[in-house]
Amino acid sequence: MDLKTNTIAGWVLGAAGAALGLSIVGGMMFHDERPEKMGYAIEGVEAEGGGGAAAEVPIASLLPTADAAKGAEVFKKCAACHTINQGGANGIGPNLYATLGEGIAQGKAGFAFSDALKAVGGNWDWDKMNAWLTSPRKFAPGTKMTFAGLSNPQDRANVILYLNQQGSNLPLPAAPAAKDAAAKEPAAGAPANGADAAVKKVEEDPRGDTGSIANTGTPAKGAPSVDPQAAIEGAKAPK
Repeated sequence: MDLKTNTIAGWVLGAAGAALGLSIVGGMMFHDERPEKMGYAIEGVEAEGGGGAAAEVPIASLLPTADAAKGAEVFKKCAACHTINQGGANGIGPNLYATLGEGIAQGKAGFAFSDALKAVGGNWDWDKMNAWLTSPRKFAPGTKMTFAGLSNPQDRANVILYLNQQGSNLPLPAAPAAKDAAAKEPAAGAPANGADAAVKKVEEDPRGDTGSIANTGTPAKGAPSVDPQAAIEGAKAPK
């Protein structure tokens, strides 16, 4: 093999080595790996797959501290589609005056509600309105409502309080804590719980009047007596 052939072979091998090196370096610089967080966050859109999320706060526990003025600010997000004044016209969505307490998907001057919302039934109570504002698509799958929902529970409480003041004026629901406390308190004449019953049994035991410790235990098989000292004293007594 002559010098010219060796030179050509050397250049070929060198080029191949350079290409391989560039490929390795490029792979290190532009490593393709799934990003930790996909896409961009969009306000009002719920995150999916939120395993381990905090338990939802009941709306009844938030309403007592809700602020209707802040709710009016939140409602500005709804004003593009809804009016809320008495006798207001329907727009893309129905007029919302006096909606709380009203039948779901009923009235509103003949507004064309979706079949999905009509199928829910019942009235707009506090919990249903909270669920609807959290995610209209989950509350009524197939609804025409395009709004993604309000993810902040306090925002929902504020706007629900504001809605209630626009013609509904329903009394606020009792907070869950108050309901739980009432449930734990025994009704008049109800049987006492286990601890109270045990205390009452001891207090009513007539043996407690003697000033001695009452032996209420069951003697073991073969025991000399319920009270060994009493047996000794009895043996000493004249027959």
